[in-house]
Amino acid sequence: METSQFSILDRLSKSKFRGSFHLNKKMKEYVQEKGINKIRQDGIELITKRIAPKEILNDGKQTPMRKVHPIFIAQHACACCCRGCLEKWYHIPKGRKLTEEEVINIVNILMEWIVREIKQM
Repeated sequence: METSQFSILDRLSKSKFRGSFHLNKKMKEYVQEKGINKIRQDGIELITKRIAPKEILNDGKQTPMRKVHPIFIAQHACACCCRGCLEKWYHIPKGRKLTEEEVINIVNILMEWIVREIKQM
């Protein structure tokens, strides 16, 4: 991860693809209803299960893109949706399990993106 882990959000927002992702009203309401701590907990569980393993059979296709949990939308917006994107944007190599620190750093980035989206209500 880079020194200022949130500066990547500014770079990603300039990408036509990454910048096209936003939380819709229903998802923003879901975050407010469940609370940021529950969303963070869900993020840790989802990243640990779907992105952190050494080998992912459906890598590149494991993260839904629409009408799903806010973490999934954040993953696409933050280029944390698959190991290929993690390698390209964050220089985290494929073929090894993510460390606990890497999982937490990824979730921190996702949560920062979600908080920024909520502030745009």
